[in-house]
Amino acid sequence: MNLRRTYKTLAYQPSDVSTVRRQRSRYSVRLWSVRQARLFEIVYNALADVFLKLHPVWNAIGYHRVERPVIFIEKTVKSFLFDCRMCGQCALSDTGMSCPMNCPKQLRNGPCGGVRANGNCEVEPDMPCVWVQAWEGSQRMRSGDNIMRVQKPVDQSLRDSSAWLRVTADKAAHQNEKTEKTSTKT
Repeated sequence: MNLRRTYKTLAYQPSDVSTVRRQRSRYSVRLWSVRQARLFEIVYNALADVFLKLHPVWNAIGYHRVERPVIFIEKTVKSFLFDCRMCGQCALSDTGMSCPMNCPKQLRNGPCGGVRANGNCEVEPDMPCVWVQAWEGSQRMRSGDNIMRVQKPVDQSLRDSSAWLRVTADKAAHQNEKTEKTSTKT
């Protein structure tokens, strides 16, 4: 009997506090970032221009060599500001600086049918719906209409890779295609 009583006191007791309340400080920063969506849009565009100018350097060194330090910086910054999950396919600039991967259902193209009347999530009742926040953030941005873009499903093979480098390489390839097309026309 004594052993049974000891077992009950040592057994794991789940907290009655939701994960949202446990991570309140991180969540507060995420909400602040959405409210500052216009500022982060400016910073994001400036950073994208800098990364694009660095493309020849990174291409010469090799993207695979640059990726590890860039991932460290990207993960540190985006985790703090946006509670980033490092999916590798960042949609922050399209979703009002609200990361859709923070949705408990990880929906990429808008809210589910379970958004509560107060705008909170059906899965985490203490948390405002990520997509309600995304809509509010997108209204603050110049490119606020980007929220209407359909996002591709998450490619899990890109998890923990740098979205910044991928976007840079894609933009550079697109610019090279444009340059080649105009040079062949003349």
